[in-house]
Amino acid sequence: MASSASSLEDLASRIKTCTHCGLCEGRTNAVPGEGNPRAEVVFIGEGPGATEDAQGVPFCGASGRFLDELLGSINLNRADVYITNIVKCRPPGNRDPLPEEKAICAQTYLVPQLGLIKPKLIVTLGRHAMHFFLPNLKISEAHGRVFRRDGQVYLPLFHPAVALYNGSTRGQLVEDFQIIPRLLEQLR
Repeated sequence: MASSASSLEDLASRIKTCTHCGLCEGRTNAVPGEGNPRAEVVFIGEGPGATEDAQGVPFCGASGRFLDELLGSINLNRADVYITNIVKCRPPGNRDPLPEEKAICAQTYLVPQLGLIKPKLIVTLGRHAMHFFLPNLKISEAHGRVFRRDGQVYLPLFHPAVALYNGSTRGQLVEDFQIIPRLLEQLR
C-alpha cells in the first residue's frame, strides 16, 4: 500500500506544478484527486469547480455534498473510494474543458493514477468523463449501463451537479447508484 500511496503522492506533486496546458494559468489550486490508493471504485468527474479550485479538493462543493450522500446510500464514504477528474485545473469561467486539455491531462495524469490504483470499477460522472473512456455514447442513453473495455469495467452516471438542478436526473442518479454495490459483488 505504501508504494501506491507514495506514487500517487508523487503524481499529485507533479499535478500541482503542471504547466502542460493553459489551464494552469488561471488556477488557484490544481486538484489531483483524493481517497483510498487501493480503492475498488474510482469516481471521475469533468474538472474542478470554483470551490474545488479554492480548496484543492475534488467534489467539495454542493455536488460533492450530494456525492457524499450518494456514497452513504450504498454504505461507502470518501475513505473507501478514490475521487478525481479528467482535468485537474479549473477551466476559466467554468467552461467545458477543451479536447486538447482533456487529452493532455488524462494521458499525463489520470491514466497513471488508474494504473496505480487498479480499480475494479470506474464510475464516470457526466459526459466529459464518460467520453474519455467510452467515446460516441450519449450520457442520456448510457447512464446506469455497465460497459467492459480492455479488461476494465465502467459505469457511466449523470454528474451530481446536473442532478442537483434537475429533479428527474437526480432520481435517476440515486437509482443508478444502487447498481454499484451489486456490481462490485460480481467483480470480487
